[in-house]
Amino acid sequence: MTSIIYVGMDVHKESYSLCCYSMETQTFFSECTLPAVPKNIIAYLKRVATRQDHPCEFRCGYEAGSLGFSLYSFLHEADISCVIMAPTTILRNGKKVKTDRLDAQQLAQALAFGGYRAVHIPTEEDGQVREYIRMRGFYKEQLKKTKQVITSFCLRHGLVYSGTKKYWTAVHRNWLQHLQLPGLLQETLEEYISAYDSLMQKLERVEQRIEEVAHQDSYQESVGHLCCFRGIATMTAMTTLVEIGDFHRFATAKQFTAYLGLVPGESSSGGSIRRLSLTKAGNRIVRTVLIEAVQSYTRGKVCLKSKAVRARQKGQPAEIIGYADKATHRLMKRWYTMQARGVSHNVAKAAIARELACFIWGMQTGRIGLQ
Repeated sequence: MTSIIYVGMDVHKESYSLCCYSMETQTFFSECTLPAVPKNIIAYLKRVATRQDHPCEFRCGYEAGSLGFSLYSFLHEADISCVIMAPTTILRNGKKVKTDRLDAQQLAQALAFGGYRAVHIPTEEDGQVREYIRMRGFYKEQLKKTKQVITSFCLRHGLVYSGTKKYWTAVHRNWLQHLQLPGLLQETLEEYISAYDSLMQKLERVEQRIEEVAHQDSYQESVGHLCCFRGIATMTAMTTLVEIGDFHRFATAKQFTAYLGLVPGESSSGGSIRRLSLTKAGNRIVRTVLIEAVQSYTRGKVCLKSKAVRARQKGQPAEIIGYADKATHRLMKRWYTMQARGVSHNVAKAAIARELACFIWGMQTGRIGLQ
């Protein structure tokens, strides 16, 4: 008879804290802390196996964190069962004492009783594209900070842009280029502008590469379908696809929106029902790009389709276009209705993003005729 041993692993950059749990005896055993070398885990499992009276099977798990999928891949190649556990879904005992040893115990127990939700493991191709797209996000954040630094620098030295209200247009950029400052201040401004130009060039190069990847056979059809939605272009579509991976792992649209953290929390007891703000659990990156996409639903006429949307829809199946147009019509009408009722902008945007996520799930799971 083969017994199952659940191994909780509290992993860090420098150490692994391991703990075994047996459902048969309901006990923890073989607790130890090892240097953060993946081979040490295999040696540990072999030692545990030799101490058992009968054959055993190991099921390992660790909390998603800085190690990413590297440890999972190593154990998977060694034919050792392993899962990565989503932190917000792990069943915890609520104790206020927190140590690596206790964390390993909790992970082992959650593994045994199914008190967790496993993180989706992307394909090798999706993983590579995801890292590349996240690099674009890093450059965008750096560009945003650089713009803020340049603007603050100008204000500190009494340089106020008197042109149009929009900053960082070609006119504003030309204004910055022709500013004349004394001494080192001029060199400082030129260095800032050089950093800005460098980041812009990097972003253009990265975005061009992502466009090329989006036309590969593995992504072209799905990207084309998602781009039929108002507010979703190639970057948003690619980000959503590589971050989510398999949409069919969500049985319902409600599960998908819960995964994105776009559902409100709740604190109810007895007859008292209290709705909280968004849970913000799950994938922050997809949640962010969908909130950004909602901006396009907050302006314009409900029945008016822009040239950009028409261009993206060109050549797509009629049922896909009809489904996307139906989503646009519903979401824009709902936005204006909520604004007429006095609903705050942030609450309304979250509601629209939640419904947009439902429409995306329907399209990617082939349920466009069921909406």
